[in-house]
Amino acid sequence: MKDPIKIFAAAVMLVILNICTISGYYAISLPDSYFVEKGGRFELSSAFPINACETDALPSMAKTDNENSRTVSLRLFGMIPVKEVEVQPVDRIMLIPGGEPFGIKLLMEGVMIVGTGSIKTGSGMKCPAESCGLQKGDVIISAAGHPIEGNTDIQRIVSRSGGKPLDIVYIHEDERQKTTLTPVLSESDGSYKAGLWVRDSTAGIGTVTFTEPVTDRFGGLGHPVCDSDTGETVPISCGEMTDVDISGVVKGGSGSPGELHGSFSSGMSSGVIYKNNSCGVFGERFKPLSSAQAIPMALKQEVKEGPAVIRTTVESGSPREYSVEIEEIDQGNDMYKNMLIRVTDKELIRKTGGIVQGMSGSPIIQNGRLVGAVTHVLVNDPERGFGIFCENMYREGFSDQTVS
Repeated sequence: MKDPIKIFAAAVMLVILNICTISGYYAISLPDSYFVEKGGRFELSSAFPINACETDALPSMAKTDNENSRTVSLRLFGMIPVKEVEVQPVDRIMLIPGGEPFGIKLLMEGVMIVGTGSIKTGSGMKCPAESCGLQKGDVIISAAGHPIEGNTDIQRIVSRSGGKPLDIVYIHEDERQKTTLTPVLSESDGSYKAGLWVRDSTAGIGTVTFTEPVTDRFGGLGHPVCDSDTGETVPISCGEMTDVDISGVVKGGSGSPGELHGSFSSGMSSGVIYKNNSCGVFGERFKPLSSAQAIPMALKQEVKEGPAVIRTTVESGSPREYSVEIEEIDQGNDMYKNMLIRVTDKELIRKTGGIVQGMSGSPIIQNGRLVGAVTHVLVNDPERGFGIFCENMYREGFSDQTVS
């Protein structure tokens, strides 16, 4: 007969181990900072109850307009410390939900290297770019002391070098670096070459997520515009948004992502783009949305698993709302894969198969609040995809602005 004391001790140890595992999971997965509406209580929604306790023995209420951020202790079952987080009271932000497609035209800051190759010279095959350490994805911002603003700038400087070494300033993995490139004389055409291919601009189509009612500042896409060859985020010096006409859709299927087909409807700019980062593209519209109404932006702890809608345009005309289900929520420090969503709207599935390229940025609305945007489709299951919290987009897109 088994010893009941040993059985009880083993059960207690198992419970303690499970609690430690749960606590450790939340310590890693929960973010280090939160916003909370002024006058509102800070609460978290989780599978296991987590209570917020002020470390300074203050009530977990944001009471006054001038109150600074504070440190809050998160405790599992109200007793077991999980981690300490910063909570900052803010005014409730009101945003106009988008859903309209828009054209993206970006002029890069410098030129991005999209490939390198060897040059046939009198002394054999040589690649000056590789020899001096330049790589695919690097961005050249100056050569021989001259700023590089486009492809023709680097071509002109290299061809006129006479084979003399050129000081190169470039960006590699977000770090500013220097090197010396020595062009070689090509046997094929008698000109000096560097052995690299570069790109200075890019264009595409996305969806507007939100617009501020007063400033007409907007955010869209929900993920960065990346170079098609290197996969790197495109550093921009300036950009513009243009109107787009949706002409059709390629329906998605397992292993084959679908795509919206559209074209820039005019050569006229409808706004400026001044930022391209991990959470999307951001700028200012020239044409405000006169008919749409602003709704509250949800803070990340307010987003719940359950029914929601996405607002998007998959054919000519105005945006429409389609039903989706928020299946999973990750409040962690990943800036753009915060929600797993599933399209449940039969009409949208019939038209597109689910989520398709070009829908990135489509706003997700839940309980009358703007909670986020569609960002990615699961290639093997186009009815599912990822979404980003609207709070993350707003904070990263307008980080140069003070949140009151």
